[in-house]
Amino acid sequence: MTHSSAQTLAEELADRIGQKTATIGIIGLGYVGLPLISAFTTAGFRCIGFDVDDTKISSLLAGKSYIRHIPSATVAGWISSGKLDPTSNLSRLAEADALLICVPTPLNASRDPDLQYIESTSAAIAAVLRPGQLVILESTTYPTTTRDVMVPILERNPAGLKCGEDYFVAFSPEREDPGNPDYTAAGIPKVVGGICTVAADLACALYGHAIVQVVRVDSAEIAEACKILENTYRAVNIALVNELKTLFDRMGIDIWKVIEAAKTKPFGFQPFYPGPGLGGHCIPIDPFYLSWLARRQGMSTRFIELAGEVNTAMPRYVVGRVADFLNDRQKSIRGSRICLLGMAYKKNVDDPRESPSFELMELLLERGAEMTYSDPHIPALPPMRHFDLPPMVSSELTPEFLAAQDCVLIATDHTAFDYQFIVDHSQLIVDTRNATGLITAGREKIQRA
Repeated sequence: MTHSSAQTLAEELADRIGQKTATIGIIGLGYVGLPLISAFTTAGFRCIGFDVDDTKISSLLAGKSYIRHIPSATVAGWISSGKLDPTSNLSRLAEADALLICVPTPLNASRDPDLQYIESTSAAIAAVLRPGQLVILESTTYPTTTRDVMVPILERNPAGLKCGEDYFVAFSPEREDPGNPDYTAAGIPKVVGGICTVAADLACALYGHAIVQVVRVDSAEIAEACKILENTYRAVNIALVNELKTLFDRMGIDIWKVIEAAKTKPFGFQPFYPGPGLGGHCIPIDPFYLSWLARRQGMSTRFIELAGEVNTAMPRYVVGRVADFLNDRQKSIRGSRICLLGMAYKKNVDDPRESPSFELMELLLERGAEMTYSDPHIPALPPMRHFDLPPMVSSELTPEFLAAQDCVLIATDHTAFDYQFIVDHSQLIVDTRNATGLITAGREKIQRA
C-alpha cells in the first residue's frame, strides 16, 4: 500500500475516533477488560466485548456482573442501551475499529513467560484483520513482546496487510487497582507507545477520550518496560519489608510500628507492608518476566531474583509460625482446626489470582490441618491451575464456629470482617496483615506472622 493510502486509513480512523463513532473491541472481559468498557462507554463509545469463556458472555448478556467493583446495574445499563455487545465469536473481531487486548500473561511451570493467550488472540485477529484497524496490547509482558511476538503473528494475515501501512499497533499497559475507589480505569494516567508514530497518534487520541491523562512515550518497548519497572519496584520493596519482618519477629520488634514510625519522614521513604506472600497478576509474576529477559541477554538480575525468592518463601514462613504458636499451646498443626480468613489476594476484592491464601491452605492441609475458610467476597473456592484443593465454601463466622477453631489465620484483611468479634470468640489469632492492630480487648490471643 502506498504512503498516501496508509495516511488515508489513519485519517479515517482518527476521524471516527474524534467523532466517537469508532467501535472499540475489548478482548478479555476480566479485571482489566470490564473497567476499560466502563471507561469507553462512559466516554460515549460503543464496545464489543470478546471472551472465550461463554459463562462470562452469558452473565453479561443477562446484565449480571462477576466482578465486585463493577455493579450488575452498570452492566445491565450497557446491555439495554446497546453500548456493550458481548460475544465469544472471534470472527466478529473485524467489526471493531480498535482492538484492545486484555488477556492473561501467566508463568509456565518453569517460571518462564507464558504468552499463549497473546499468541492465540493475535492469530484470531490476523484471521480477520482488515485495513485501518488499530490493535493495542494491554496485557503485562516483557519489553519487545509487541514488536517481536505479536506483530509477526498479525503479519501472517491472509490479506497480506502490513503493520504501519494497512493497520496499526501499539502497547499501553493496564493500570488497575481493584478495590481502591479512588482509582478507576478512567482516572489512572495511561502510558502509550506505538510500533510507529501513526499508531501512537491513534492510540493516544483514542485513550484521550476516556482516560484522565495520556502519557506518550517513544516506543512500545518503553511502555512495556515501564509496566515491568512499576511492578518490580513494588515487588522488591515488599521483599525488603518481608525480610525485615522475619528478622524483627526474632528480635521481638513490631515491624508494623517500625513502618509507621519510618513513614513520618516526609522525603526519601515510601511505606510498603509485609504479608503472607504476593498475590494478583502483576507483582508475583512480572519480576520473573524481567529475569527471563535478562537471561536471554546473557545477564542475571540477582537483586530482582532475590526479591522473588524472599516473597515466594513467605507462605512457608507463615505456616512455620502457625506451627510455633500452636506448639506453645501444646498442639500440632496435624489435627488442628484452622480457619483461613480471606482467599482473595487483597482486601475488599473478589480476585483470587495468585493469592497466597491458596498456598497457605495447601501447605496446612499437607501438614494434616482440618481446614476451613471465610471470605465474604469468594463464596466458594474457585479452581486454580497450580493448587489441588478440595471443594469448599465460605464458613459463617458465628461465635460457636470461631470457638471451635484451634487457630484463625488472617491472610486477607477485608474490612467486612468484624475483627473485635473474631478476637472475642476465638482461641488463637495469627494475623499476617496487622488487621487487629487497633484491637485492645483480647490482645493476648493475637500473634503476628
